[in-house]
Parts: sequence; C-alpha cells; structure tokens
Amino acid sequence: MGMWASLDAVWEMSAERRIFGAVLLFSWTVYLWETFLARRQRRIYKTTTHVPLELGQIMDSETFEKSRLYQLDKSTFSFWSGLYSEVEGTLILLFGGIPYLWRLSGRFCGYAGFGPEYEITQSLVFLLLATLFSALTGLPWSLYNTFVIEEKHGFNQQTLGFFMKDAIKKFIVTQCILLPVSSLLLYIIKIGGDYFFIYAWLFTLVVSLVLVTIYADYIAPLFDKFTPLPEGKLKQEIEIMAKSIDFPLTKVYVVQGSKRSSHSNAYFYGFFKNKRIVLFDTLLEEYSVLNKDIQEESGMEPCNDGEGDSEEIKAEVKNKKQGCKNEEVLAVLGHELGHWKLGHTVKNIIISQMNSFLCFFLFAVLIGRKELFVAFGFYDSQPTLIGLLIIFQFIFSPYNEVLSFCLTVLSRRFEFQADAFAKKLGKAKDLYSALIKLNKDNLGFPVSDWLFSMWHYSHPPLLERLQALKNSKQD
Repeated sequence: MGMWASLDAVWEMSAERRIFGAVLLFSWTVYLWETFLARRQRRIYKTTTHVPLELGQIMDSETFEKSRLYQLDKSTFSFWSGLYSEVEGTLILLFGGIPYLWRLSGRFCGYAGFGPEYEITQSLVFLLLATLFSALTGLPWSLYNTFVIEEKHGFNQQTLGFFMKDAIKKFIVTQCILLPVSSLLLYIIKIGGDYFFIYAWLFTLVVSLVLVTIYADYIAPLFDKFTPLPEGKLKQEIEIMAKSIDFPLTKVYVVQGSKRSSHSNAYFYGFFKNKRIVLFDTLLEEYSVLNKDIQEESGMEPCNDGEGDSEEIKAEVKNKKQGCKNEEVLAVLGHELGHWKLGHTVKNIIISQMNSFLCFFLFAVLIGRKELFVAFGFYDSQPTLIGLLIIFQFIFSPYNEVLSFCLTVLSRRFEFQADAFAKKLGKAKDLYSALIKLNKDNLGFPVSDWLFSMWHYSHPPLLERLQALKNSKQD
C-alpha cells in the first residue's frame, strides 16, 4: 500500500511539473514566433529604402523615409520591451512570484484584522499590489516610448508633468472599476452553486454593456476634453448621411486628442436610439493644432488670402497639413457607419460573449483540479482569484492565440466590407484620398511582409484597401 501511495505521489508531482513546463514552453514558443515575424517585417523596413513604383502616386520620398525610420524605431522598442516582458514573466513563475504576492496580501489583511476566511478581501489586496507592480515596471518603457520614440518622430504632445498626472489618474480610475467588479464576480462564483458560470457570465455581460455605455460620457472626459462639433457644413452633412442610412445619431463630439498625440482617430458609441460620433481634432484639417503651428511658423495668418506669401511656403504648408478635408472626414465616417449598418458591431459582441461563456464553462470544469494550483505553488489553498488567473491567462493561452488570429482575419474582412459600404454611399474617391492622408499623418509604412501582415494586421494593408477602391473611386 505504501509503495502505491509513493507511486501516486510521483505521478501527481509529474503532472504538476508537466503543467508548469507546458505553460513556460508555450509562452516562449509564442514569443519566438512573434520575434520571427518581427524580424521578417524589420527586414522589409531595412531593405525597402525607396518608394516602390506602385506607391509613386501615393507617397513622396520624404514621408516614405520618415515612416520607415519611425517603424524601425518602433520595431526595436517592441523587441526589447517584449523580451523584458517575457523574461519578467518567466522569473515570476520560476521564483514563485504569484504565491509570494498572495501571502503578502494575506499579511496586509492580517494587519488590518482580516483573517484567511476573508478571501475576497485578500483577493482585492492582491489585485491592487499586482496592478501597482505592473504599472511601476511598465513605467520606464512607457516613458521611453512617449518621450523618446514618439517625441523624436513628432507625435508626442505631452509634458512630463501631464504624463505622470495622467498615469496616476488612469491607475486610480482603473482601481475604482476593477476592485468593485472583481469583488462582485468572486462573490457570485462563491455563492453561485453548480451553475455559477452562468451567473458569472451574465454579470460580466452586464458590466461590459454598462462600461461601453458610460465610458465616453463619464470616464473618457476625465482624461480628454469633449466639445460638441460646432454648427456648420460638416455637422449638417454628417447628420444628413446618418439619416440616409437610419443611423440614430444624437450628438457629434470633437475630442482634443492633440494634447497627447498627433495620431488620428474616430469612433461611434451608444446603444439603441442614442448613438454618438466622436472625431479626434487631429482628424479634422481645420481643427488640427499642428496646422495652426505651421501657419504661425510660416508667418501666415489663418484668415489670410495668401497674397504676399511665396509659392514655396504655401506648398510646404499644404504638404505638411495634417488631417482630412470635410469630404474625406465624411468618407471615413461612411466607413465607420458601415460597420454599424452591416452588423459588425453586434457580431463582435456576440462572438465576444460566446467566447466569454465558453471560458467560464471551462473554468467551472477545471477550477476543482488541485494539480493546477499546486503547479503554480499553491499547496494548501485554492483561491478563486488565483484559479481565474491560472486558467484564463495560462491554461487558455493556446486557445487565446488561435482565437486572436481568427478575429484578426475576421476584422480584415469587416474592414473591406465597410470600405465597400462607403463606396456605395459615393465616397470611394474621398475615402481613397483619406486613407492616404491618414497613413501619411500616422507615418504608417505601406509595405509589409505577407506573414507578419496576415498574423497581426486587423486592418488590411493600405495598398490592398486602395486597390479595392480604385476601380470605382470615380463613383
């Protein structure tokens, strides 16, 4: 009997080691795969030093070189930050960082008079410490990316003081959302019985819908200034286009994204009959702070008729102008509204919730497996939060990689469909020019390795989108 007990103990230890080893092996396999893809794309950045013939009418050599150097710097940064992240994660697992942080959380709770029976309280302290550690270790990388790379290439608009204030504010807001939601989720799992996974899934569904609803009205304004788009031709044409496709538009906002970065964006949000459109000021030619700076540097007044200015200065200002004209903004919005009209937003929500339900169901199946906890250093307890972390982050990682690739493929398909929708609205020509301008403003590199593009690009490469629009851009 003793011999069989010993064999059982060896088998259990072997299973735990296999689980731990498989997690580390898969993590490094994914990292090496990503590094291989990045090297392929980096080779494109290094060797493509002249504008290809097919891009001759799209991009000038100066912009092409700027985008090439920008992407090279981003690629280098991505390599080192990715390597650090992988090494950090491996060391945390090898040296028992997760169980150590859990024990440390228990000590803090003990000092406050909360014993081991207050598992949810200890879980919240664990989350607070873990997110604080992540924020502090990620801060140097974020600083370097913002004040070296983005600054070097003309995108950063932040001061150090603004950056730090913003980071602290983001951390506080995150905790105000994360901790209450996590405590309720853990409580539901604790009291939910055999069907807790259904209740947990429904809870996360409600939370996600609430957050999407309140984000732009109550959370985003904590960081950026939102102002209604002034009355005028652009607003009138946006409302006419929305009405033509039965989009229930209620408000159009302009957000001052330029105080952080000169990158451009636009999006819509809201449920049912309460949709809002948000335009970044950097997307709008007449709102862009960069354009005003150029006018000041060149000595041109905003309302000047141009008389007295040299042709060289006017040509330089025109070439450097950021953002899109009203017609091009409408074309971009036609693309975004196409996502709504074609049901892409609803489809993405359905896919997300189906995945969420499946994950909670599998979590319910696996949460009772003691060897999963022992493999990560939890020999005497099986905390629910740790189970969520182990199963969702580590055990599901192969599934998450496959799902991510499938969603990337689906996203590219949706982007082509949204472009085609804008084309049906008669916006092909303006969308064509808008895509070129946005690529220039964001220093996107229009040449990509096919394998890197297939794995990473949620939006089709610029040339593929332009080719799809080209045949009917005169519509």
